[in-house]
Amino acid sequence: MNIKIIESGYFKLDGGAMFGVVPKVMWQKLNPPDENNMCTWAMRCLLIEQGDRKILVDTGMGDKQDEKFRSHFHPFGKKTLVESLQDEGVEPEEITDVLLTHFHFDHVGGAVKIGQNGKYELTFPNATYWTNELHYKWADNPNPRERASFLKENFVPLLDSGKLQYIDVQKEDVNWLPNIDIRFLYGHTEAMMIPIISYNGQKILYCADLMPSTGHIGLPYVMAYDIRPLVTMDERARMLSEAVEKNHRLFLEHDPKTAMISVVKNDRGRVVLGDSFNAID
Repeated sequence: MNIKIIESGYFKLDGGAMFGVVPKVMWQKLNPPDENNMCTWAMRCLLIEQGDRKILVDTGMGDKQDEKFRSHFHPFGKKTLVESLQDEGVEPEEITDVLLTHFHFDHVGGAVKIGQNGKYELTFPNATYWTNELHYKWADNPNPRERASFLKENFVPLLDSGKLQYIDVQKEDVNWLPNIDIRFLYGHTEAMMIPIISYNGQKILYCADLMPSTGHIGLPYVMAYDIRPLVTMDERARMLSEAVEKNHRLFLEHDPKTAMISVVKNDRGRVVLGDSFNAID
């Protein structure tokens, strides 16, 4: 197995929304905002090469949204998702599987593009795309809180293509592929899936929006976007406890500077940042 970090650019979100009830005087030290209170966040994906499979986890925002949409989120960056893959010697046609943690636009938007004929088409035409039925139905009939994050042009074409498959939702972690388990979470959105990857004798937990950045290690640092914040706190506490006990590494999808971390307990028994990594070895 080989694992490579794939960058798909950056975007901006309101700092208050990203840190919830935590006062600005505290969170601004973790991710300094601009004059409009907007903080910069990464859209970081993973490429897992295993056997004859090339598996992409999440796809960033993509570039098919109109200028009005983009003006709200200010996407920027030197390279697109496809360009970053090509830098690793992988063409879009070579991707065999795309695991989508959930259908919020900054995670699924790059799965679909506008083709030369002006119609939506799959960015990775030979891939099987993976979600679960519970989350698909949730996104397809969105609640008012999440409606702006679930854009149907990002996921309905996947279903229409016949290449969208469902992973069965389980209460416990379920094995998906060799060396990759899936955990289903309910605090951020309904049945978000995070992969747990066994690699070189340890496990990498792909945090998705359970813990977007190093600034979210503290349990009260819960995004205003989360539909069930108390559930998020319980789910994150479990993950952090496991990571400390078993020395798991945590992959951060949105941290603007750091791709992966370990966590430890300090002398007061609190879980804090351990080591930081920007490569997977």
